[in-house]
Amino acid sequence: MVTHVPAEEYGDERGALLSFLAEQRGGIRRAVLGLTDEQATSRPTVSELSLAGLVKHAAEVEQSWIARAKGEEPAVHRDETNWGETHRLLAGETVAEQLAYWEKVAAETEAFIRAVPSLDDTFPLPDQPWFPPEGRASMRWVCLHLIRETARHAGHADIIRESLDGKTAFELVALEQAG
Repeated sequence: MVTHVPAEEYGDERGALLSFLAEQRGGIRRAVLGLTDEQATSRPTVSELSLAGLVKHAAEVEQSWIARAKGEEPAVHRDETNWGETHRLLAGETVAEQLAYWEKVAAETEAFIRAVPSLDDTFPLPDQPWFPPEGRASMRWVCLHLIRETARHAGHADIIRESLDGKTAFELVALEQAG
């Protein structure tokens, strides 16, 4: 862990979950710190992943899960025909726009999770082959899932950024704090 997540008030499970999610978002956001869109969209490893694509993907995934938890449709419908678009910027999209969108999504996530009556409340899982038929998930599960998903991609972002210019997560934290 590169940054410290402060202890929540005793019993503030929502605060703890949201703090850990915010910490992982920060890892991805810092990875694009000081880069041009060209650098952020480059793919310096054998992977198809770019930093810009990770920012866009993380924002879309978070928005889609919170929409489902609210009983709404995700803002962007993804399936096998357009799944790859979640991992790259399309014509006219910028890193700055994706970061701003993610900031809005993060605020909506926090407001929603703080407002649900209970983290034990559930919502239906999508009708997709990798979920159990008529499956349900709790608000706690969606928080933990978003932490896991974001943390996984924060690790990818660390590798991609270091491949670009040698900057490590520790250096990026210091750069962010100085800025």
